[in-house]
Amino acid sequence: MTRKIIVAILKLILRVFFRRIEINGLERVPDDGPVMFVLNHPNGLVDPVFILTLSPRKVSFLAKSTLFKMPVISFFIKSLEAIPVYRKQDTGEDTSKNQETFKISREVLKSGGAIAICPEGVSHNEPRLLPLKTGATRIALGAASTGKKNIRLKIVPCGLYYTAKTKFRSSALLYFGDTIDVERVELNEKGEPPREAVEVLTEKIEKELRDVVLNAEHDEAMQTIERAERVFSSDFEKDHSDEVLGLTRQFELRRRFIEGYAYHRQHSPERLNALLSRIERYESELEQMGLDPEELAPPESLTSIAVHTFSQTLLFALLSPFAIIGIVVNYPAYVLIKYIAIKLSNNYNDVVSTIKIVASALFFPLTWIVLAAVCYWLAGWKLALIALIIAPVSGYVAVRFTEEFDRFLAGALSLGFFITRKGFFKRLLVERRMIREEIQKLGREAMRVN
Repeated sequence: MTRKIIVAILKLILRVFFRRIEINGLERVPDDGPVMFVLNHPNGLVDPVFILTLSPRKVSFLAKSTLFKMPVISFFIKSLEAIPVYRKQDTGEDTSKNQETFKISREVLKSGGAIAICPEGVSHNEPRLLPLKTGATRIALGAASTGKKNIRLKIVPCGLYYTAKTKFRSSALLYFGDTIDVERVELNEKGEPPREAVEVLTEKIEKELRDVVLNAEHDEAMQTIERAERVFSSDFEKDHSDEVLGLTRQFELRRRFIEGYAYHRQHSPERLNALLSRIERYESELEQMGLDPEELAPPESLTSIAVHTFSQTLLFALLSPFAIIGIVVNYPAYVLIKYIAIKLSNNYNDVVSTIKIVASALFFPLTWIVLAAVCYWLAGWKLALIALIIAPVSGYVAVRFTEEFDRFLAGALSLGFFITRKGFFKRLLVERRMIREEIQKLGREAMRVN
């Protein structure tokens, strides 16, 4: 029961922190039998939360042993049936205890359960997959090769893709890849699989993981690719939800861009540099207008503009009292959480979201409780109960209100520039289309070679 409650709370926190979460490949996860999930590790404790809350299977996660000594966090990970891993880089930890870790993990798998592990070993900010440790492979081969019965263990590679991993109300994609069958091997007298088998399976896991994560050479390459993708994808028609591209399509597009970037950086750097210069000029002109690439859109009919403006204005008028209450009540905690995240992260972006989420789970409820206590002191329990309900609800209304209001203002700004500087606006639309065509052309050339 405790685990179910914690999972439900974590799922709610994820849905609030991330504006949009998309899951791809869920049908690839086996409904039953032993499963090992292996995933990349770009975002601290947030990464395992995705598997624990969004996987269709009950999962035991392998977590670094130091977490089991931390106040509050230790309670949660123990309740979630996590398994400790003892790492060399953690001062004072006895790595020989990993034999027990392997034993417990193998028993979970042999009983038909599911475990999850980050084979990179550490959370990081690199724009690519780090070399994999062999622990996941050794656990898998050991579980599949002990006992007389073949347990038919499957490994499911999982890719986590964040549009802006440190930013509140950004988006995230959980991508389940093709499963890997683990074959039985002959274990040595210590119960360890042969080195050759470990190397082969580790390479296979790495290959499959690379298909569900982004792998850029360095941060500069990733930033360049993100800029090109923003220009490219902003040329698509928006759907009814006002989203330009689904996260899966965005992820696959960026992955193709990475491949094309690597090819042209080596074989035709002059053409690539010319394209990047055009993108830079285009972005500079947009910045002068105060617009982002996705906000540059030709206006719809006057009727649709009028209807949209009226409906949005009415909605804002109805929600503004609740939004104002939500901002007044929750903004001090929001500022404090942001300050704490900056101070404690020490410029390590992979832990910023973790700190924000943990601090939010502490300071927002504390804010609501203090408000309720004040209301109780002033007017009794009825007002306290009302405050305890309104405070979190109005906070969420404030978040949604500001998001919609920002998009409304961006649309109004775009329309205003179209009316006042129509020629300049149209020229930017043409330039965006030409940039997109050049990106497509370079992409086709790289694909023909690859």
